[in-house]
Amino acid sequence: MLVAFSVAPSGVGPDSPAGPEAMDASVHDAVAAAVKVVRDSGLPNRTDAMFTTLEGDWDEVMDVVRRATEAVGRYGSRVSLVLKADIRPGHTGEITGKVQRLEAALERSMDQDGM
Repeated sequence: MLVAFSVAPSGVGPDSPAGPEAMDASVHDAVAAAVKVVRDSGLPNRTDAMFTTLEGDWDEVMDVVRRATEAVGRYGSRVSLVLKADIRPGHTGEITGKVQRLEAALERSMDQDGM
């Protein structure tokens, strides 16, 4: 399965910045804590500006999402989690395979259009 998720803190937590830094609405330190959990998991993963996607079986993926959410929880009194899953039993390598098929389709489309 593929899971794309985004997790962010709100409120004040034990690892929240204090002083003038608290006025900065950036959540990069909290997101970095979550991404570290994902990368340390050893599961195939990708992070972009809005989501982190990881691939694995149900139990291992959900465990990583839980631990990443807990890591972000240190930065706020609440945590917002957005999650989207593509559950396709028997398929692996889809974190790159889906993108490769998309790029191939785009290339064929451009060839047909004479570009």
